[in-house]
Amino acid sequence: MPIAEGQVFEYTGRENIRADFLEVFAFESRDQYIKTETREFVAVCPYSGLPDVARLIIEYYPEGGLCIELKSLKYYVTSYKNVGIYQEEATARIHRDLKQALQTSRLKVTTVYNIRGGFKTTAIQGSLEV
Repeated sequence: MPIAEGQVFEYTGRENIRADFLEVFAFESRDQYIKTETREFVAVCPYSGLPDVARLIIEYYPEGGLCIELKSLKYYVTSYKNVGIYQEEATARIHRDLKQALQTSRLKVTTVYNIRGGFKTTAIQGSLEV
């Protein structure tokens, strides 16, 4: 049997996701559409321990009069790096944390994961509709 067969890498738990890193700033234009994205989102599959890499797209209207501070968002996203979490759950968690920080209902989080095992997964949480 190959050495790598059945290998599972260690990873940390969801308690290591650092929503407290998220910082916002006041922004008066509540109807401006804001979109930010990165191709550097990485979490860990809790089934195999292998990394899941995705393009993360965040779209929102600052209804609560708040914008996300990008350096804090980078730190928040980086806190997922060694966390074992399913792709769909990661998308929902990011949405929940950002919704709370931004105080907006018009928020959409999309993750487009790199192909693994022949499958491309896209998860979408939320909506920009009023």
